[in-house]
Amino acid sequence: MPEAAPSSVSERTPSPAPDSGGPPAGQSGRAFTLRPILFAYMCGTMAMMAFVSIVGSLSRQLGLAPWQAGMAVTVSGVLWMLMAPIWGRASDRLGRRAVMLTGFAGFFVSYCAMSGWLVAAMRVPMSVGLVFAGLVLTRGAIGGFYAAAPTASQALIADNLPPERRVAAMASLGAANGAGLVLGPALAAQLTHFGLEAPLYLTALLPALGLAVLWKFLPATPPVGARPGQSPRLLDPRLRRPMVAAFTALFTVAVGQIVVGFFAIDRLGMTPGEGAQAAGMALTTVGVALIITQMVVRRVMLPPGRMICIGMTTAGIGFGSVLLATGVPTLMLSYFVAAAGMGFVFPAFTAMAANAVQPHEQGAAAGSVGAAQGLGNVLGPLAGALLYEISPTVPYALAAVLLLGVAVWVGRTGKPDREGQG
Repeated sequence: MPEAAPSSVSERTPSPAPDSGGPPAGQSGRAFTLRPILFAYMCGTMAMMAFVSIVGSLSRQLGLAPWQAGMAVTVSGVLWMLMAPIWGRASDRLGRRAVMLTGFAGFFVSYCAMSGWLVAAMRVPMSVGLVFAGLVLTRGAIGGFYAAAPTASQALIADNLPPERRVAAMASLGAANGAGLVLGPALAAQLTHFGLEAPLYLTALLPALGLAVLWKFLPATPPVGARPGQSPRLLDPRLRRPMVAAFTALFTVAVGQIVVGFFAIDRLGMTPGEGAQAAGMALTTVGVALIITQMVVRRVMLPPGRMICIGMTTAGIGFGSVLLATGVPTLMLSYFVAAAGMGFVFPAFTAMAANAVQPHEQGAAAGSVGAAQGLGNVLGPLAGALLYEISPTVPYALAAVLLLGVAVWVGRTGKPDREGQG
């Protein structure tokens, strides 16, 4: 990739040439820029991760069992998985801007509803079942609406950038996501000094900020002209490799997230409080690694298939090395290596999917990959929790084997003459 290209991805980008698969800059006449998308992405991730970081404490205060908190997150993942293809096809028909604004507006309203419901539950006596039902409903709506954001933004990048620049742009999205992953829990931790209501109130403003920036600065985008029957099928052979890579990546990440606290307690001999701190430190290093790695990815020019092979091999080594962890520093190092590998994988499978289909199929392709990610997010926590009952090491061993196996499969099934095309 040319030296100037990576930095220009987050700046204003000229409209693509006719053969790049992208339409004109938009009906508004503005040049395409990633900046509003990156800001909105960061705000959305901050809000999501801020809630995840306090859900344990909220559950204890409201009398919810751990499985109930986990079920709410699972339902959110299920709705994300189901809605991603729908949002993708809608963005092909209605335009990317319309879908992103609708999704973020629904995300904001749903997040406010969830926050308001939980605050009410802390102030007014309610049955545990009623609290649980409200949490599942509102958290599920959050997942369903927010699925529009990555789906439409990935399709928007494919519309406006030629194939050789898409990985760098997807990496910029990943860096924004990593920033939200770090800043969200940090913000929530500071706000909890004022009680558990404070983070619920204030983090609800983050989706509103993202929505306002998208409304003001995201150029209008005309529909790409997709008609019924033109969109790729969910199991389209062209999308097999990126979908398998997406599922594997999110499945193993979810496994690593769900078991790290238990691993710190059971294998490293920590108290529950110390285990929570160790888990928080490990997950913070994940965000840092994603930011660093995806900034590097923007400056290298490798085909998506090769990046998946490199990234999954690295991530597999990282997860496998958890088995050798003897304390918090080695646990953090293992998670850093695993996340560094994922920093190569995430932008690669989205770019691979975009490069595999035609311009009028971009939204549907992004939705299909989003569905694979959602499925990984749903099954990963369940598999991780069940396998942990066998042994604390089994979830990490499975993650390592899966990642290394898919790395080999992607490398063997790729066509050298078309690897850059996905």
